[in-house]
Amino acid sequence: MSNEPRRGLFAPRSFEVPCTVELENSFDSLHAHAIPEGVVLRPGDQVIVHNAPDHLAWGEMRSYRTTATVIRAGFFARHWTELSAIWQLAELYHCGFEPKEYAA
Repeated sequence: MSNEPRRGLFAPRSFEVPCTVELENSFDSLHAHAIPEGVVLRPGDQVIVHNAPDHLAWGEMRSYRTTATVIRAGFFARHWTELSAIWQLAELYHCGFEPKEYAA
């Protein structure tokens, strides 16, 4: 069950949730994953992580709990994000399978 508050027509579309952040800076990987808990993210939603570290030493892996603000996308932004994602995926199909003789 989502902990997203019910909202009316003019109520704010943002809310805070607990969040787990996983960071790694090593030879194998350089990544940061923020995993909001208790909420399903939809296309176009934004997540703002609070109290994120500004430095991670080489070879360090860190996981910590913090809070994040989820900002819900509106109807048009959500559908535009879905359509543009499909278009960008189709672009990848086009440029990935051209014969070697035609590549310049």
